[in-house]
Amino acid sequence: MPASSLILASASAVRAKLLADAGLRFEAVDSRVDEDAIKAGFAKGDKQHGNAESETDALALKLAEAKALAVSATNGHALVIGADQILSCEGKRYDKPKSMEEARANLLAFRGRPHILHSGLVLAKNGATLWNLSVRATLTMREFSESFLDAYLEEAGERVMKSVGCYQLEGPGVQLFETIEGDYFSILGLPLLPLLDELRRHGQVMS
Repeated sequence: MPASSLILASASAVRAKLLADAGLRFEAVDSRVDEDAIKAGFAKGDKQHGNAESETDALALKLAEAKALAVSATNGHALVIGADQILSCEGKRYDKPKSMEEARANLLAFRGRPHILHSGLVLAKNGATLWNLSVRATLTMREFSESFLDAYLEEAGERVMKSVGCYQLEGPGVQLFETIEGDYFSILGLPLLPLLDELRRHGQVMS
């Protein structure tokens, strides 16, 4: 069991790298929560009143909280970071593609349209939520050709299946886009600046 006073409740290499590059000392622990079960429960009515976008915000927060609380339950001494991200495009939610064929179909669905990345962020300690944040970013893909798409998928390979949007902005995926509105770190899956500000309040980062 980690002895760190700060834990990232995630198996995401990208989120871990963001924290490490920011100079934080932490342990990473996979929460192993059943995300599909949480999403299914939410779809059956465990949702907030509002439009599709606000409901997706709520679902991202619910997933982030579930991760943070699951790890906090067995690491009561630590401050635990839970984070999750959901993509929506024209009211439809997308999960990470399970195949290259599904990735290609998703990218064609996103082509020429804006999609939203809904990020949920939670801090927990002693099995209770201390703080949460919901952040959106809007990204619009250009009208790329299918020949470009095929070349992109060949170059990026199976890495596209590690991202809900089938891209990494820090790589060739940036060529898919026409406009990007939102915080870079949030797009990568962790709203880093507000998180650092909150961690300062808890003495985890020097003020």
